[in-house]
Amino acid sequence: MGTSQLSTPERSLRALAAGDAAVLETLAQMQLATLERSNLDEQTYVLVRLAALVATDAAPVSYLAHLGVAGDLGISMDKVLGTFVAIAPVVGSARVLSAASRMVHAGLITADVDESLTRNA
Repeated sequence: MGTSQLSTPERSLRALAAGDAAVLETLAQMQLATLERSNLDEQTYVLVRLAALVATDAAPVSYLAHLGVAGDLGISMDKVLGTFVAIAPVVGSARVLSAASRMVHAGLITADVDESLTRNA
């Protein structure tokens, strides 16, 4: 029997946790038709997925995998914040704060804090 070039489960899981592009592509392929089946426009679809990530307290790599194209779709931070405001009463402020932190860790938003916010605190 020849040597297998297939990845071990441990390597695959490490790659998945690290946001490896090939693994993320495989996950994306699993969900190709969900946008069409949802009958939502692309922006609404991504914002709904964002809400689901917040509700499940998803890891930073999940935000990157699902929201990496948000900017390409013209989704502003105002819409992201609006989504957070809309779901906060349902999921709780702790989940929303966690989501914002995880989006920073994923590199989707910067961690810079507006100086006017810190002066007024």
